[in-house]
Amino acid sequence: MQILIVNPNTTASMTETIGAAARGVAGAWTEVIAVTSSMGPASIEGYYDEALAVPGLLMEIAAGERAGAKAAIIACFDDTGLDAARAMASIPIIGICEAALTMAAFIAQRFTVVTTTERSRVPVEGLVQRYGMAGRARVRAADIPVLALEDPASGAVGKLCDEIARAIDEDRAEAIVLGCAGMADLAHRLQAEFELPVIDGVGAALKQAEALIALGLSTSKRGAYASPLAKPYRGMLKSFSPGAIAAE
Repeated sequence: MQILIVNPNTTASMTETIGAAARGVAGAWTEVIAVTSSMGPASIEGYYDEALAVPGLLMEIAAGERAGAKAAIIACFDDTGLDAARAMASIPIIGICEAALTMAAFIAQRFTVVTTTERSRVPVEGLVQRYGMAGRARVRAADIPVLALEDPASGAVGKLCDEIARAIDEDRAEAIVLGCAGMADLAHRLQAEFELPVIDGVGAALKQAEALIALGLSTSKRGAYASPLAKPYRGMLKSFSPGAIAAE
């Protein structure tokens, strides 16, 4: 079965990291298709980037569903465009933040999300509240620009380790959630170094997608995620009108 993973930013090297992390935990029956958005920001850091990443993300999910994907994963910890994608698609759509928080809740009472920058921390805190984890999870920012994770000379990993150490000491964290898809390749290393569970949202989402497919479950089309009503879209968004994007 095919599971689509969409990197909603336009940095292809980050997609390679994400795809490798997913394939490392995928079952033998799973084919991971990792794709990069064809339009939008090079990284998603804050509300503006997030909004402008959504059209490219939706295009890739629609194309993946047409090509036979049985589920799709949005590989951004902001869960960029998650609600819109669930309304558009008929296959299950999983956001890596929701997946990681859910996985952490299975194994720890208190855990800390360590994300990149302050402008990213605030949206992630909102998701923690939305997903009902505010009483169990704290969110920290390690002051790391997303693209610095691609540069071994940036010192980003050291800053991440320092913030994890503070989370363990100050938050009494029992587990750590990595708050960026670009950190997906670091989970095993950090788990061994700090001797506590470290959850990567990409891997968590991949295993949850496999479970949904095996159980024959997909997004409910009653109520909030009902398919969009047919209506014209104009200007640059004309091709995103309901029905048109699915048929391209």
